[in-house]
Amino acid sequence: MKTATQKLTQSYAILNFYKNLSPQLKLGAGIGIMNPFSDAVARQLAETFYHKYYNDQHPRTFIFGINPGRFGAGVTGVPFTDPIRLKDICGIDSDLPKKAELSSLFVYAVIDAYGGPEAFYYDFYITALSPLGFTKNGVNLNYYDDKELLKDSEPFILQCIREQLETIATTRDVCYCLGEGTNYKIFQKINARHQFFKEIIPLPHPRWVMQYRRKKVEDYVKVYVEKLKG
Repeated sequence: MKTATQKLTQSYAILNFYKNLSPQLKLGAGIGIMNPFSDAVARQLAETFYHKYYNDQHPRTFIFGINPGRFGAGVTGVPFTDPIRLKDICGIDSDLPKKAELSSLFVYAVIDAYGGPEAFYYDFYITALSPLGFTKNGVNLNYYDDKELLKDSEPFILQCIREQLETIATTRDVCYCLGEGTNYKIFQKINARHQFFKEIIPLPHPRWVMQYRRKKVEDYVKVYVEKLKG
């Protein structure tokens, strides 16, 4: 049974949000929902992670990604955190295959430059416009890659933003968006209508950096840290 004190912590609010996700989406042929919290291992790892870094009432600045990927949050339940980073950086081991995920490599380079996981997670909460992931024929699918899925996802995205802002403490003045292209444009349009945040600051998506700007990773890490500390 949860105590009154536990109910007030950020970890409780975050975990409660994820545990109660139940989207009603019309999925096209070959499209499936990827919900890490439907998996017992990922759910347990996420609970350990959030209780370790968010067991307080300190407000965080929100960082919105696109949606979970198969080899990061899809298996660990923690955004942009593969099993290797979860063990080596966060000190949370598992029996999961120690497979690296590109976005996780970059995000944890940023976290290290910021001052380490304790400092970073004390200041920030990483989520996504769609906290649930999607696959099409077994391959990662962004919520905006399919026109019908994009249209059908918007009510779910709005509901998720509202619920998180209502339960997870934040300044609500500013947030960050991972992805300077489609994800940012969609988020801008949503925010213009609903005024969730006063400002959305876009950042290059970690996977884009690792795929197309690999030789300049250190430069992009510096850009991230400067903007996050700005």
